Amino acid sequence: MTLEDILKHDEKFRYQLLGRMQSDCEYFLNCGGGTAIWGITVPEHIRYMKAIWKSFDKDKKPQWLGYRQIVAYERAMLAMKR
Repeated sequence: MTLEDILKHDEKFRYQLLGRMQSDCEYFLNCGGGTAIWGITVPEHIRYMKAIWKSFDKDKKPQWLGYRQIVAYERAMLAMKR
C-alpha cells in the first residue's frame, strides 16, 4: 500500500495504522534488536508516520503520539542501525 493510498483512507484507519506503526517502533527498539519493520526501511517507516500524523486536522491530532515522539523514534532507530 502506498502512502497516497493510506492517506485516502478514513481517520479511523489512519489512527489505527499510526498506532500499529508506533508499536512497530517500540518493538524495533526494545525487543526486535533493530530488525526490519513493516517490510520497509526505517526512513520510509518514519516518513509514513510523519505524513499520517500530519494528515489529521489540528484539533484531531493523536493525543497519544506527538510529532516530537516520531522524531525521537527516528533518531533512536537510525542510531541502532549504525
